Amino acid sequence: MRKNLVWAWARELKYEIREIVELANQIKSYWVNITWENIWDPVAKGESIPEWMKKIVIEACEKDSTYWYCPTKWLETAREFIANRRKNLSKDDIIFFNWLWDAINKIYTNLSFDARVIWPNPAYSTHSSAEANHAWSEHITYSLDPNNWWNPDLEELENKVKYNPNIAWILVVNPDNPTWAVFKKEVLEKIIDIARRYSLFVVFDEIYEKLVYNIEDRVILSDIIWEVPGISMKWASKDLPWPGARCGWIEIYNADKDANFREYVKSILNSKMLEVCSTTLPQAVLPTIYSSPEYEKYRLQRIEKYKTRAKLATEILWDLDLISVVEPKWAFYLSITFNTEKFPSSPSLAIENKDLKEFIEWKMSGLRFDKRFCYYLLASTGICSVPLSWFNSHYNWFRITLLEENLDKYKSILQTIREAIIEFSK
Repeated sequence: MRKNLVWAWARELKYEIREIVELANQIKSYWVNITWENIWDPVAKGESIPEWMKKIVIEACEKDSTYWYCPTKWLETAREFIANRRKNLSKDDIIFFNWLWDAINKIYTNLSFDARVIWPNPAYSTHSSAEANHAWSEHITYSLDPNNWWNPDLEELENKVKYNPNIAWILVVNPDNPTWAVFKKEVLEKIIDIARRYSLFVVFDEIYEKLVYNIEDRVILSDIIWEVPGISMKWASKDLPWPGARCGWIEIYNADKDANFREYVKSILNSKMLEVCSTTLPQAVLPTIYSSPEYEKYRLQRIEKYKTRAKLATEILWDLDLISVVEPKWAFYLSITFNTEKFPSSPSLAIENKDLKEFIEWKMSGLRFDKRFCYYLLASTGICSVPLSWFNSHYNWFRITLLEENLDKYKSILQTIREAIIEFSK
């Protein structure tokens, strides 16, 4: 082409969680059975949707109104329902989005070009990709400390805010992905105070807040926002579970406190209005599902199941000095960090199929340690996990899920991973 069509930061638009699926599908052609541990989908892992929830959806589908366009922001009944469950929130402070990337993309792309975001390191890749797309520049991050239960380094955060006047807002992911930490109220309040003192706004990604194991750890933005402008991101697809619904929204706090922030929120809404409407069915049923007496019981049952699996995984892996495991405080995932100094310079796993071994070792060129392990694990055992150094992280670590419904199979997966780590160290 006479003109270069690809901008310099296109390389940042990656999503390893799904990219590894392409590799797994290639490995399937070598007659390897794949165990999918790469992505959150409890339904694909065998979790049954309860009959009471299905009934609510079926009844909604029988109404003609479920099939029409919905307003840009959201259905009125759903917005009123959510606003009534929050402090300092009206229905007009809620904007619905079709899925998480839809919301994230709009809150980044509607920032002025020179306004920057400071966000946690490690960080969920959808945020990091969106910020790179917006800023065309190196990321600005604050550290989460694995030796302090992944709590944020608040001194580093404040210093970077203080000496970088282009920072416009602070991103907090709580419950955090990919560390699985849940931050205490006093930590979150200190972040809000930093935003207050330096005239910033905050964005809290809270899409997993209903899945925190211990209720006393659950603190959401509406509880602590004070007078600071802020946005909270929610995603009902995680709560129900209904990944195929792609259903989420943002809650806007204190837009009346700052004219510039209010104009920014208006630009988000205007860009959303270009899409005509959002999906109707999930919105139509959410008030009925959330207010059902069955929902809270169901939510607690799910939490207990994942909590039990998190504890089991920690028990099976904790004594290996080759790795570090911090027991999750919420939901679906477990991260395993390598103590790389205990491994050889070019570790590997046995692969019986010679053609597959040649293929996977050809793919290894230039890969980081954790990605190398995940590729070998996939080819050797069929377990598809996610390398986490790609999550804007200098750690060598990887992720599996806690979703497997068959407990015996889940234990077998963990034992296989344990044995693979040991072999990888030889």
